[in-house]
Amino acid sequence: MARETYAIEIAGVKRHLPLFEVRPGLRIAILNILGDTELVQACARELGKKLQELDFDMLVTAEAKSIPLVYALALEMSKPYVVLRKTYKPYMGAALMVETLSITTGYPQILVLDEKDHDLLRGKKVVLLDDVISTGSTLQGMRLLMDKVGAQVVGEAAILTEGDRAQWMHVYSLGHLPLFMDEETSS
Repeated sequence: MARETYAIEIAGVKRHLPLFEVRPGLRIAILNILGDTELVQACARELGKKLQELDFDMLVTAEAKSIPLVYALALEMSKPYVVLRKTYKPYMGAALMVETLSITTGYPQILVLDEKDHDLLRGKKVVLLDDVISTGSTLQGMRLLMDKVGAQVVGEAAILTEGDRAQWMHVYSLGHLPLFMDEETSS
């Protein structure tokens, strides 16, 4: 049986996003930009235009799906970037860590700021970047790490937001995804 999809146009590029159940009665459209250079480049160009008005020093994202986006956007805007990891490795030294809960994994995970990146971020103005912002848990974890290291968050950006649109009005994004609720769940 073919998987149901949600058709969307992002930055002038059309895609059909597969729908996956993340908990009983709730499905979400999954945007996976890994390997999609056409979409990544188009999104970096459009997000770059939206972020031009902001005065910031650096981009920050969490691994893994948004890594190609942060790289392309960093090139587009001539800004450095930092990637927060989801596992600690011994070479990260005195890393800073926070716990988050992602809608796509359904279980707690950590965000780790490598020791080598502390001085890069301390005192800097940063934009937090993600591929899709849904519950805001990853964003909250990124904000907590920026507070711990002494960086100032001056903006948040994503390719798409999802769920309660009003909650994400402050986010620089290229579109919005609905949540797909089964009829018996939504009543």
